Amino acid sequence: MSQMLKSSGAMAAATMTSRVLGMVREMVYAAFMGNTWVASAFTLAFQVPNLFRRLLGEGALTAAFIPIFKQKEKRDGEKEMWRTANAVISGLVVAAGAVTVLAIVGISLALAFGNFKPDTTLMLRLLRFMFPYMLLVCVAAVLIGMANARGHFFVPALGAVMLNVVMIASVLLLAPKMGATLEQQIFGLAIGVLVAGLVQMVFQIPSLRREGYRYAWESPWRDPTVREVVKKMIPGSIGVAAFQINVLVTQSFSFWFDETIVSTFNYAVRLMELPQGMFGISLATFLLPTLSGLAAEKKFPEFKLTLKQGLSYLAFANLIAAAVSLALAEPIVRLLFERGAFTSEATQRVALALACLAPGLLMFSMNNILARAFYALNDIKTPMKISIACLVLNLVFALWLVRGYREAGLGVANTLSAIINTSLLLYALRKKLSRLEMGGLGREIVLLTVAASLAGAAAFWLYRFWDGRFGHATLLVKLGAVFVPGALAGAVYWLVATLANTPAAAEMSGLITKRLRGGRRG
Repeated sequence: MSQMLKSSGAMAAATMTSRVLGMVREMVYAAFMGNTWVASAFTLAFQVPNLFRRLLGEGALTAAFIPIFKQKEKRDGEKEMWRTANAVISGLVVAAGAVTVLAIVGISLALAFGNFKPDTTLMLRLLRFMFPYMLLVCVAAVLIGMANARGHFFVPALGAVMLNVVMIASVLLLAPKMGATLEQQIFGLAIGVLVAGLVQMVFQIPSLRREGYRYAWESPWRDPTVREVVKKMIPGSIGVAAFQINVLVTQSFSFWFDETIVSTFNYAVRLMELPQGMFGISLATFLLPTLSGLAAEKKFPEFKLTLKQGLSYLAFANLIAAAVSLALAEPIVRLLFERGAFTSEATQRVALALACLAPGLLMFSMNNILARAFYALNDIKTPMKISIACLVLNLVFALWLVRGYREAGLGVANTLSAIINTSLLLYALRKKLSRLEMGGLGREIVLLTVAASLAGAAAFWLYRFWDGRFGHATLLVKLGAVFVPGALAGAVYWLVATLANTPAAAEMSGLITKRLRGGRRG
């Protein structure tokens, strides 16, 4: 587990830097455009290339390709491994390029002959402009997967840091030069999206070149590996597409029902993605090549142990993050976003959505890891079927709840469907492996949940005292309203988890102690 913590921890450090910058980006976005209809139009337009990015680049393709990539390395050597990678990338460029061209032509025809409301027209214009982002980040996603498979986690994760730097610069430097109104200036952000996608792709190349990789066109049409990847990714793509289509349907319905819901809910999602990215996605990214290698060598006891340790570490990190997000939702949102175009009313709405998402944080992250366990076993169909079933439930919940509860209803719908998704994935994985050998993990999660609940309660009551005593008029007081109760929550959680002798707390305490002793000797 120490190796897992070190490797995923290094990546988590890079991811944390990226997520912090991502939060700075959202702060800049919030001050610039608030939760206005223009912000919702931009957010909704950006969702569409994300659908195809995840369909053709991240998720399904990476999950299908990386196990094959690892097998090629072990069975056929590096030369064949790199040739296979080039064939897959060549096929990806052709497919993503074709989708981009068709999308731009279709949107242009719709704008030329359609009669839309101003908010829909702006959304379509932004969508047409940003669609090539999909092609750039599709290639970047595969390059990142290849680097991860070769043992590089830190530098590839820094690519997202560069992406956020460019997008922040687009708001501060480019948007003011695009025109006098927000509807004109928003295109500065769209340009920043395209430049950011290009930078993230190029950033991956140096580390791969040092490994010996050189891109050369390799015809994908009759390549057996490309056919195998496509065959395996189709079920996963359906699951990924179902998720993105679900997001688009709920967001589009919300945009039609109340044009500010999309941007309001998006800010809450971005806050939730900070701990999810630091812990859940970082660990899941580390585990996919690790579990794939163990599965390829038929080391199933080690496979189960690695998975159990990963879930233990994930629960330890995510439960306290969920408790703090729930207890301190309002002061967190106020500190980060409430300035410029972002009003106190927006703070209340985003905080409520965040509080509704927080209880599902562990489940969101566990779904990433459990799905990758299936991918490592070359089973993409099972998580796909479960994903589709849960997405249908999420869509029903969302359409039912959004009318009465707006963005809070979307948060509750996401949390409920994530809990069901995790339960079904665990059940299916246990059937597939006969035994999961997760003895003790359930007890550990219960103990950590109790510790997180106590920590969250302590943070909430201290915040209530702080706000009643000092208010929230200045930046210093706002900082104290988040970090003083947050520090108390962290101390309570660590103390209770350590006294309960939970394995993750003991392992992390030992790792920190070892690092400190090593530093003193140095």
